[in-house]
Amino acid sequence: MKTYGLIGFPLTHSLSRLYFTEKFSKEGINAEYLNFELPDIGDLWEMIAEQPDLKGFNVTIPYKEQIIGYLDKISDEAREIGAVNTVKVINGLDGPVLCGYNTDAEGFWEAVRPVLRKDVSSAIILGSGGASKAVTYALRKAGIDPLTVSRSKNKSSFTYEDLTPDIIRQRPLIVNTTPLGTYPDVNTCPDIPYHDLTPMNICFDLVYNPAETLFLKKAAERGAVTKNGLDMLHRQAEASWRIWQSHDS
Repeated sequence: MKTYGLIGFPLTHSLSRLYFTEKFSKEGINAEYLNFELPDIGDLWEMIAEQPDLKGFNVTIPYKEQIIGYLDKISDEAREIGAVNTVKVINGLDGPVLCGYNTDAEGFWEAVRPVLRKDVSSAIILGSGGASKAVTYALRKAGIDPLTVSRSKNKSSFTYEDLTPDIIRQRPLIVNTTPLGTYPDVNTCPDIPYHDLTPMNICFDLVYNPAETLFLKKAAERGAVTKNGLDMLHRQAEASWRIWQSHDS
């Protein structure tokens, strides 16, 4: 039986295994999808050695950037993004060959597009990790100017304290790429001025467990359009599956 899976730490919040298990059952695919909780990315090779039938795996927090150093090949898009969430495992003469891709960018764009207005030309991205890089790439590719907000200020990002009513008004799309609000820490959320949100704002949360995070709840209370990351999860998962089934490396 072919094996696929997910690496990250922790994985209690993830619905990827459920999604693929249901997919395999529904489509009659003889495969399994397992969770591999790795306290350290250095445990990767041991995990691979213990899974001789492993054909591919997804990557989640906190390893989307760290995984790059373990890859034999990386797609041009993933290299440009600077983060990988999908790895294809190919049996080489000298052992497994790891090929990295990014399907987060595609998954995000296809998920956010239905709630975007045509007049949205700029956005605020909360967080600066691997998922943030994929969202940034997708928005720039679509001609939408992203502003990254993180806890520490640098040349290319603002801090949460820098967010003003004018910035929120000028940049109606707000995307949370941080894990804040993820189960079981459901009472946390990004520290933004929610009272400045209006019905013109669109708030998208990459978190999907719970279905309505505190970030989305507070945004909805101000009349903003909201959407969680479940649709993105499904879309990036299907993109990953296509990569795993392709004959190209």
